[in-house]
Amino acid sequence: MKLLRIVPDNTKFGFMRFRRFSFPFSAIASIVSVVAFLWLGLNVGIDFKGGTVVELQARGDRANVALIREEANRLGFGDVEVQEFGGPREVLLRVGLQDGGDRAQAEVVVKLRQAFEKDYDFRKVEVVGPRVSQELVQNGTIGVLLAILTILIYLWFRYEWQFAVGAVIATMHDLVLTIGFFAVTQIQFDQTSIAAILTIIGYSLNDTVVVYDRVRELLRKYKKIKLFELLDLSMNSTLPRTVITSVTTILALIALSIFGGDAIWGFCIALLFGVLIGTYSSIFVAAPILIYLGVRVGEGVGSEKPADKTTPAPAR
Repeated sequence: MKLLRIVPDNTKFGFMRFRRFSFPFSAIASIVSVVAFLWLGLNVGIDFKGGTVVELQARGDRANVALIREEANRLGFGDVEVQEFGGPREVLLRVGLQDGGDRAQAEVVVKLRQAFEKDYDFRKVEVVGPRVSQELVQNGTIGVLLAILTILIYLWFRYEWQFAVGAVIATMHDLVLTIGFFAVTQIQFDQTSIAAILTIIGYSLNDTVVVYDRVRELLRKYKKIKLFELLDLSMNSTLPRTVITSVTTILALIALSIFGGDAIWGFCIALLFGVLIGTYSSIFVAAPILIYLGVRVGEGVGSEKPADKTTPAPAR
């Protein structure tokens, strides 16, 4: 039985020749992302702005999330989030912070009880103020930074310094562009978005590590080959794995974004962008930047094994 070959085994595509275009493009995209973040800001959700959080439990067999969302939006509270949690009878309802202080928040609870108390039990009612929301923002930011720092420390010890620096640059590139994506599209940014960012960073780093492992392996094998040719050879040898992983992930995310409902739509769209930009950075940022960081073929990077004098002939 013949195995499926999405990418031919003898592919010899010259990826490194595009570095003269990919680096300026990445630089411009990063600048635009920073400007968009500073100028437009993020459309922060209820988690970070504050508001009223209500846990409902249906008196019947199942909660009607769509009907609850429709009725809550009809009350005119502005930002409203409705999602299932725990079991099919439990629903979490979030209403954005209203103008008018404590009295306005109390009116929100009264109207919600009038609208849903007939069919649902109010298990918990909590008002999240601006101070608590600010703490959530700080904790979320610290969590992202600590996760990135821990990963980068691991990369620093795993690879030579050129590879670690390349991974750092590619990771920061993906982080900046993802934040810029949230700013430009104004997709709601909440705690789920932080989970999306961490997932994107992990996906991108995993792809980068696969490429770097292949580069280091070939640096041990070939001693008489130009670096850009060796990088092209590395990219072509890992290309089938990259294509299969990216395509299957994208197909799953497209299905989730279409059929998953409003609760996870923003999360899925952010991940779709992250997978695309993470794959791009692994190929067109992380790999070619080694050329400018002083990696040299024949200097024994990563090993002292005898040189293989066979030189492949990948495309320029």
